[in-house]
Amino acid sequence: MFILDTERLRLREFTPQDAPFLRALTSEPGWQRNISDPGIRTDAQALAWMEERLFRAYRDTGHGFWAVQRRSDGELLGLCGLFKRPALTQPDLGYALLARHEGQGYASEAAAGCVAHARDRFGWPELLAITAVHNARSAALLTKLGFVEEETRLLDGYTEPSRHFRLRF
Repeated sequence: MFILDTERLRLREFTPQDAPFLRALTSEPGWQRNISDPGIRTDAQALAWMEERLFRAYRDTGHGFWAVQRRSDGELLGLCGLFKRPALTQPDLGYALLARHEGQGYASEAAAGCVAHARDRFGWPELLAITAVHNARSAALLTKLGFVEEETRLLDGYTEPSRHFRLRF
């Protein structure tokens, strides 16, 4: 299902056919270092992870992490979206790109589209975001989008502390 377009990008719901892409994305060193190792080594494991984390969120909340595609050629670049984590009181913004697509402004463009979607489509009064403590690039992007860093703390179910950000509309 189509979610939104930006100047260069299209965000849509993931489908089962995207399992190989999700396996590749979650296996990238940046994902492993800054997010976690979800233990996905096969396309079947990727599909199971997608069902649990992505498809369920679409059904239960009407939002989640969406596939980020380049509009010019349809290539999948990463994911970005609005996700309600059990450990947070409000939905948060999350994003990740394949390393070969970093540094081209895609994360910023997709994230800005999701922020506008949260405000304009859902009418939320605020949006949260978390990053790994050492992820300075992500923290800089969140600050650029208007998020304010509030604290660093350990969330229930996580093994490392996270930097916590909030954006009020």
